[in-house]
Amino acid sequence: MSKHAADLISAQDSAGLPASDSDKGSRYFQLMLLVLAAGAIYPILYLRQVYQTTMLEVLHINHSELGYLYSMLGTIFLVSYLPSGWLADRIAPRFLIFFSLVATGALGLWYSTAPSLTWLMIIFGCWGLTTGLTFWASVLKRVKMIARHTEQGRFFGILDGGRGLVEALLATLALGLFALATETRGESTAEGFRHVVYLYSFTCIAIGCVLVLLKDPKSMQDTAPVEQGRFNLFSDLATLVKIPELWLVTAIVFCGYHIFWATYSFSDYLQGNGMTAVMAGTITTIKLWMRPLGGIGGGWLGDRFSNISVLIFALLLATLGVVGLILFPALGSLGLLIATVIFIGLMTYAIRGLYWAILDTCRIPLRITGLAIGIVSVVGYLPDAFIPLINGYLTEHFPGALGYRLYFGYIAAVGALGTLAAIALRARVKRTQQHLPAGA
Repeated sequence: MSKHAADLISAQDSAGLPASDSDKGSRYFQLMLLVLAAGAIYPILYLRQVYQTTMLEVLHINHSELGYLYSMLGTIFLVSYLPSGWLADRIAPRFLIFFSLVATGALGLWYSTAPSLTWLMIIFGCWGLTTGLTFWASVLKRVKMIARHTEQGRFFGILDGGRGLVEALLATLALGLFALATETRGESTAEGFRHVVYLYSFTCIAIGCVLVLLKDPKSMQDTAPVEQGRFNLFSDLATLVKIPELWLVTAIVFCGYHIFWATYSFSDYLQGNGMTAVMAGTITTIKLWMRPLGGIGGGWLGDRFSNISVLIFALLLATLGVVGLILFPALGSLGLLIATVIFIGLMTYAIRGLYWAILDTCRIPLRITGLAIGIVSVVGYLPDAFIPLINGYLTEHFPGALGYRLYFGYIAAVGALGTLAAIALRARVKRTQQHLPAGA
């Protein structure tokens, strides 16, 4: 077992750093391209985190129907993740990324017309395919391939933090357009929201058209012989399911993603505590600016100390922050509530920057890394399918503060379980390392 583990680690390291990628600048340039694509494609799907109340008004839907839309999106994600990993092992990433960006932007233009609920469900379902099936695993796998073994934390941290920077820049510009339209020009909320959607849609299309002109990095060509080996799906799945660390990583992603889902409700929660739509949008946009700091800072700390240890602290502090959301409104301090929202954002983005870096502890052969990402994503992002329904039910049947206290209580409980899973993974990794032969 020890020799097998050492062989896997050695193979992974050598495959993950081709000779042509010895130039540090080249690898970071490739990473920046991936950051730009990832930062542009997802915000339009999750405008609810800044404009939820506005969306309900403009789209003429209620909280439960909004939950149906995001449950639809999450279900499509769930179905797409495993084949997304399969595609990532076989198709040139630039074509997958080009299609994803352009199709997502085109669907956004349709979305800007505020169609009926039926058409909205179709749009969200298609978004699930363009951002899940053809985009997700290919981006994660490319990052893992261009990062050295000792750089996994910072590369994934830069991916999440960098895309967060792109998202924050776009969100700031979008909020400015929305405020200009609704407060300065006196236009309707629907018109302001349309400007926001246009911004995101055309940005996706433009970036997609630029990226398709750039050839895949040389590293993808150099590793083609490794990637194009003999594939047996069932044998590969059997190999992966026998890795206990992979399931602990899956549990951590599952629980950490719960905490991230809580951030989507911050805008509506703040408005329920007396803020205007623009003020709540400003606070949640500031929270988005925590993503570069949390993602990149968490990844750097992870590489310097321990990815798993830093992740444990981030999970614990984020969970305590969610508990604070339940308790602090009773103190009557709006400033404390705002600070808590921003702090949870910081911790959440540190979590997101690290939980893919710890995949490196699982000793997975590079040729089936895409499939492993697919497996983790299927279970880890399962909350996409049911959290919108839980959120919609609680906020509809328990209006006001009570519904959100119940919702955040559930999130905090799952966050605590994620912390325990991370502690268990750290203990298991330490035991495994103790049994590896010297120099492995």
